[in-house]
Amino acid sequence: MKIASIHTSEFRVGLRTPFKTALRTVREIHDVLVTVTTTDGRRGYGEAPPTAPITGETIGSIRCAVEEFIQPALVGREIEDLEDTMHALHTAILHNTSAKAAVDMAIYDLYARSLGVPLYRLLGGNKKELETDLTVSVNSPEEMAADSLAAVRRGFRILKIKVGLQPELDLARIRAVREAVGSQIAIRVDANQGWSPAQAVRIIRGMEDAGLNLDFVEQPVKAADLDGMAYVRQNVSTPILADESVFSAADAMAVLQKGAADLLNIKLMKTGGIYGALQICSIAESCGVSCMIGCMLESSLAVSAAAHLAAGKRVIACADLDGPGLCKENPYHGGPQFLENRIVMNENPGLGISPKWVDETEEMR
Repeated sequence: MKIASIHTSEFRVGLRTPFKTALRTVREIHDVLVTVTTTDGRRGYGEAPPTAPITGETIGSIRCAVEEFIQPALVGREIEDLEDTMHALHTAILHNTSAKAAVDMAIYDLYARSLGVPLYRLLGGNKKELETDLTVSVNSPEEMAADSLAAVRRGFRILKIKVGLQPELDLARIRAVREAVGSQIAIRVDANQGWSPAQAVRIIRGMEDAGLNLDFVEQPVKAADLDGMAYVRQNVSTPILADESVFSAADAMAVLQKGAADLLNIKLMKTGGIYGALQICSIAESCGVSCMIGCMLESSLAVSAAAHLAAGKRVIACADLDGPGLCKENPYHGGPQFLENRIVMNENPGLGISPKWVDETEEMR
């Protein structure tokens, strides 16, 4: 089964509410759909969001990378020769991790389908169900408290609270959320690089002194400031999660060697897909460190690939796969079921997901 062509297109999905972080404000998903077609007519699908503040990619750069660099390197290669095909993918162009991720997940989808198994089983796992948090955008303390309470009413038991914009309000924001949802709801805080090391220590200690009981704080300082993040970790009791600091296995090793984080956040759009994510999983396992699986602003297609990875690897201990829960609609059918805080894995082969405008019986063959 050889790769015959790789095609890109675009799609849009509105968000239930604007997504606001310390880095950006977004009102709709506008992503690239990648279709990998084999010589026998099978199709695998992948998705890439343009997340310029994090990966440096735009819609145009993703489509260019796939069509002008990745496609020529992969056409004619065997899906079953996965290692060779992945090496060709990841050496076809420098950086462009989201573009690579979309092609990567489509190839893994085709590979697992060729073997007749769900991808998560091929990756070695047997988790039938995952639990995800839901992200609460950064706003006034009062609005964030109301949004958090609405999430809890939808069934979410874990909240990821965005901060880092106007840091002087961050303690009040988390205090308001905790007072609104009570003590039984888990709270994770994500600063998206919005604090300096000194601010981070002061704010996190304030949250600790207030008894706000956080699961962890994600990426408190700039991605490149590993010394600063190590300083924060050494001076607070709350665990620190590295996100934007970790794109590759080499990044993961650097973070752990510096003592800059307690956990690592794996996102397929940073790692270039499942192939790179598995390398980070191996490093984390060897160092005795747990990982979280996260996502950018992605629909159920890309999040399905991330869910299969999480269900396949024991080292991935928690999930931030709320992309489908933020969307007004789902443009795909099949794949894992996203039931608010619950993700129930599919048992049909591969990712088991395809666009609603494509004949499902043809795609699942």
